[in-house]
Amino acid sequence: MRLFLFLANAFINTFGITQPSPGQAERAARFIAYMMLAVLLMVVIVAVVVLRSLYH
Repeated sequence: MRLFLFLANAFINTFGITQPSPGQAERAARFIAYMMLAVLLMVVIVAVVVLRSLYH
């Protein structure tokens, strides 16, 4: 979770957004983790579909 907190803080500091409370920062980190997981899952699904269509 520390990696995602780092990413959230980097985003907030880069764009000059008001610093969130610790609870809000943790919520943002969780959101980033879920979004990264969703993107990874979509990439795997697309890769499986493409590979199955090529070799089936």
